[in-house]
Amino acid sequence: MSGRKRVVSGIRPTGDLHLGNYFGAIKNFVELQDKHECYFFVADLHALTTHPNPDNLAQNVKHTLVVYLASGVDPDKATLYVQSDVPEIPELYVYLNMIAYKGELERCPTFKEKIRQHPDNVNAGLLTYPVLMSADILIHRAHYVPVGKDQLPHLELTRTYARRFNNLYGVSVFPEPEPYHFLGEPIKVPGLDGTPKMSKTGSSEKGVIFLTDPPEVVQRKIMRAVTDSGPQQPNMPISEPIQNLLTLLRLVGGEEEADFFVEQYKKATIRYVDLKKTLAQKTIEFLKPIQERIKEYENNPQLLKQVVEKGIEKARESAQQTMELVRDAIGIRKLY
Repeated sequence: MSGRKRVVSGIRPTGDLHLGNYFGAIKNFVELQDKHECYFFVADLHALTTHPNPDNLAQNVKHTLVVYLASGVDPDKATLYVQSDVPEIPELYVYLNMIAYKGELERCPTFKEKIRQHPDNVNAGLLTYPVLMSADILIHRAHYVPVGKDQLPHLELTRTYARRFNNLYGVSVFPEPEPYHFLGEPIKVPGLDGTPKMSKTGSSEKGVIFLTDPPEVVQRKIMRAVTDSGPQQPNMPISEPIQNLLTLLRLVGGEEEADFFVEQYKKATIRYVDLKKTLAQKTIEFLKPIQERIKEYENNPQLLKQVVEKGIEKARESAQQTMELVRDAIGIRKLY
């Protein structure tokens, strides 16, 4: 292993990625790749718990890879790969399942939530989702994992399995990975529908700005964004829907404009149509270079193939080193 700390993270390929994915994850990946030894992957095996259409899954995997690259993830700096291209991951998943207990998995908050949302699809993959996530992380013997609050219970289970494996077999194969803490508060990207988080889950796509949305769609979504009736007098607290729009404006590079509209709100002279027009313009400008690079990669399958092959080679080299230690510790050794 190199002297730099190892970081592992992935994104499920569930469709078009949006500003929440970009600012909440991918932008951080771009920063991390200059500081650490990074492994970023497309979590296609995780997506199988919802039984996606095969053609859609393949297209979504490609799209996620393309967005990684178009957003600045550099395959010369970070290892970029597709989860299912590394067979050592499901192998480690099998071994970790042997030391994972039903009770602790059933207590996982995300599993409880999935049962509530999809009572007719409580499959074993959902129950053991944290075990596969642990395999993703431990296969590279990661030191850090950038996770949100909702994923912290999964990471704690990963730490448990690393410790449990080491103690059971009397070896020190796995470090106990820690959550990666970025400077300042985690970025929360609000939705256009008045919700505090931009997400396709449980909300209309009208509240989500996808990275591939053309200018006219961005304009239409933002002009229809949820607002309020406006401040009735000076110095009123800014309501959540308007704060959401101001937060988005700051994220896409409109810091000065956001300050201007804050002052207008304090004076009770703000015009929401002007705020929305400015936000739409800044968002379109922000997305333009990313969209241009997305088209470049989509139109160059040979380059994408080279990126994938390079990622497989680097990811499997790391994974094979780990699995040699794991198999030896367990006692799975060649007899010839």
